[in-house]
Amino acid sequence: MIEGLVAGNIWGDPEKRMGKSNSIFVVAKVRAQGTQPDLVIVNVIAFDAQVCKDLLALRDGDAVSLAGSLSPKVWVDKQGVSRAALDMVASRALAVHAHD
Repeated sequence: MIEGLVAGNIWGDPEKRMGKSNSIFVVAKVRAQGTQPDLVIVNVIAFDAQVCKDLLALRDGDAVSLAGSLSPKVWVDKQGVSRAALDMVASRALAVHAHD
């Protein structure tokens, strides 16, 4: 794994989930700008209570910066084109939001 910082926009709304031992975690997807014109999808999971709270306050399209452990991935789209993706265990979040 690599420690990294990713900045982008939330894609869909983050979701709160419960683990097998009743632990709470949050999953989210972030669209980050990769090599022009490609976007990189970052699959985010957070266990830290403050990071979970910060992610749950965000909505689709909100800007966010996340720090944490990254694992690079490759996926193939419907046209058979290989695309880059990242899995992240987020340990810190920075976001500005103005939702009611």
